[in-house]
Amino acid sequence: MSKIEKVSTFIENSRKEMVELQRLLCSVPALAPENGGDGEEEKAAVLKKWLQKNGFNDIQEIFIPDERVKSRRRPNLIATIPGETEGRVIWIMSHLDIVPPGEFSLWKNDPYTVVEENGRIYGRGVEDNQQGMVASIFAALSMMKNGIKPKSTVKLLFVADEETASDFGIKYLIREHDLFGPDDWFLIPDGGREDGTMLEVAEKNLLWVKFHTKGEQCHASMPELGNNAFTAASALVLGLNGLKDRFPQQNQIFDPPSSTFMPTKKEANVPNINTIPGDDVFYMDMRILPSVGAGTVLQEIDKICSTIAKTYGVQIDYDVIQRVESESTAEDALLVKAMQKVVKDVYGVNARPVGIGGGTVGAFLRNEGMDTVVWAKLDESAHMPNEYCILDNLVGDAKVMAHLVLEY
Repeated sequence: MSKIEKVSTFIENSRKEMVELQRLLCSVPALAPENGGDGEEEKAAVLKKWLQKNGFNDIQEIFIPDERVKSRRRPNLIATIPGETEGRVIWIMSHLDIVPPGEFSLWKNDPYTVVEENGRIYGRGVEDNQQGMVASIFAALSMMKNGIKPKSTVKLLFVADEETASDFGIKYLIREHDLFGPDDWFLIPDGGREDGTMLEVAEKNLLWVKFHTKGEQCHASMPELGNNAFTAASALVLGLNGLKDRFPQQNQIFDPPSSTFMPTKKEANVPNINTIPGDDVFYMDMRILPSVGAGTVLQEIDKICSTIAKTYGVQIDYDVIQRVESESTAEDALLVKAMQKVVKDVYGVNARPVGIGGGTVGAFLRNEGMDTVVWAKLDESAHMPNEYCILDNLVGDAKVMAHLVLEY
């Protein structure tokens, strides 16, 4: 048998063990403090113990201080599998944290107890991101148990804090630790399509903005005594809606191909019907093509706010809540070509590089000049009630990862 045949057979015969690792990880919720949890410490300890028991001898722990959790720290783990050659390291990065289950009444079973049914594994976190996590572990295990070395050194990186802001995960690791080399590759199995054809290589620039309109409160029966902040804010929403016409550029690598400018959250203003509000607050979510740039959009926002403020006699302030601008991985990068080959080998489909409107941790790596692909074969049940992972996808993704590190 060839090396690829040996590892593929091992992975195929490890279905039961994959389910059991999913069961173990699911039983230890890892929620960020922002989501009412105590971080990832317990889950990381359980994972480390399992890895050591199964032959992973080179495990590095990097703890990041966080006074909000009981342990006062957030864990990040790196498991290293030495390769035949030095130089490039292939990193496969998954995240330890999960999101809350939401309404328990919408779940058919306890969200923290894995249920296997009809080829699916149900439970909070089993797809996001334990499918990628378990797949990477068994890809590595398939080589270790067969005495096979990957071509390049492989590092499995299990990070904290992906579901909130990554301040205690990859952002900190990039800023404070010299872990990554300029020739390293990154595979992030945390996004994809149900047919496995999406190789995410680019993201739109993310801009979240909070708008505050300040007028003058008064009784609704005497509007001339005040200045309705809600009316002005409504006009501002309509004015900002014109951003889509101001920036009509398209790039077909993205879906949708144009920038998007969406009003979303609206804060309460006054508690009663017969008062004209003097303050009004709303938010916008903007996903902007890299060719346009967040700075250019903000300049246009300044003009719109100034016009509305003068027209309605109000004061308008805004705060940028989040701004993430991302470089892209070249569509013809060797990593992209390699992923296209191994996905074709395992799943028999033609994967293509695409850009997305959502944000991933890949943006932080690309901004450091790292070739990064976000890929997995997913049904995208993440964050939903009755989240599930398809077992065949878990097995197939492990084979893709094994093929990648054996060949490159």
